[in-house]
Order: sequence, then C-alpha cells, then structure tokens
Amino acid sequence: MSTHAILEWTLVSECPIPHDVNALLVAGEVAVAAYKTFRDSAVFTNKRLIVRDAQGLTGKKVELYSLPYSSINMWSTENAGGFLDFNAEVELWTRAGHIKVRLQKGVDVRKFDMLIANALLRD
Repeated sequence: MSTHAILEWTLVSECPIPHDVNALLVAGEVAVAAYKTFRDSAVFTNKRLIVRDAQGLTGKKVELYSLPYSSINMWSTENAGGFLDFNAEVELWTRAGHIKVRLQKGVDVRKFDMLIANALLRD
C-alpha cells in the first residue's frame, strides 16, 4: 500500500459499533461511534481513532491503523458544496503526517467535527 493511500480514508455511513472492537481497547477506553468504510470500519473511542482495513479477496487479512488523538495538532472540516460536490472532507494534521478523511453523502460532518473536538478539547 502506498503512503498516499495510508493517509486517506473514505467513510461511507455511520454504523453500529462492531462488537469485536472491544478486544482492541485498553483499560478506560470506550468506543463512542463507528463508520463503515468501503471494506471495513472506523471506530472513534474516547482515546483514538481505529481504522480497520480488510485486504485481499477474502478480506480475512486485516490491517489496523490507530491514531491517538494526542498526535493530532490541528484539524479542518469542509461540508459538501451541493450540486456536484457530494462529499464532505476532514483533514487532520498529526505528528505522523497529513491525513484526509472523505465523508460520503449522508455522513454528518458536524457530528464528526464534534467527535474530534470532544476527544481533543475535553479536560
């Protein structure tokens, strides 16, 4: 997988939190919201964003990305423009680099923005 692909994800729709994500959580960590990606899911916890990427023809090989909120320096959100601009976008500037998250039509960009804000700005 190229570096460009690692730093760009598309979230298709909000979905129930997958039950098997609990096996990935540390003590005190709680899953708050989940989004379907093209092949798997992205889960917001109170500590990080976990993106699961099923690979291969069968999807049995799974790569996990874990982005601790503490590594996010800045973020921006842009709502969809309307007529031919269907996707909203979120950009995250982190210690690991620049990450772009596309939100397909139907994903509430302001809710997504509040998930990030609540995770980063709470005392």
